[in-house]
Amino acid sequence: MFITFEGIEGSGKSTQIRLLADFLKKGSRDSIVTREPGGTEIGTKIRSILLDSVNAKINSLTELLLYEADRAQHVVEIIRPSLEAGKIVLCDRFFDATVVYQGSARGFNLDFIDYLHETILKGLKPDLTFILDCPVAIGLKRAWKRIANSSGKAKEDRFEKETAQFHEKIRQGYLRLARAEPGRFCIIDATQEPSVIHDNIVRIVNEKTLKI
Repeated sequence: MFITFEGIEGSGKSTQIRLLADFLKKGSRDSIVTREPGGTEIGTKIRSILLDSVNAKINSLTELLLYEADRAQHVVEIIRPSLEAGKIVLCDRFFDATVVYQGSARGFNLDFIDYLHETILKGLKPDLTFILDCPVAIGLKRAWKRIANSSGKAKEDRFEKETAQFHEKIRQGYLRLARAEPGRFCIIDATQEPSVIHDNIVRIVNEKTLKI
């Protein structure tokens, strides 16, 4: 089973993935946690370029192609082998992020993005995608708090420095995707307490697992 988590900056994806992974481990269900960008050794190097605000002048096409390069390596090295081994794959962002960040927000042609994904993914698609949804102001406040507390770690703040309008385009892009494909997407109110969000996610995963 392939489960992805999406949302704007500061929506709580990483927290919920960790909680779900712990829950699955307690239930003796074999799972792996990964992320984009940065799920592989090569991807980690790409991530350092994409998320550091020192690279603020990065060209938008360069940005898009670096994300897709990370994804191509990620799919071949981590995701497909893990799924073929029967593991539950939990991924922090996947191709939907590119559709909204580089498509909805940056303005790239969605047909071009779809072409790249057809080439890279060859039909691979998440079974279930959670969108952790919250107002932009709340998400960015959380994100900057996390960055302030991450002293000593690599700085990942390039997207946080984008305008509120940019982040609102991303939020609305995610909501459009969910409306277009309700069978895969589940929108979760990310302003709730983490424990409440986790309980909702566990319930949905258990329901979905029975159908796979």
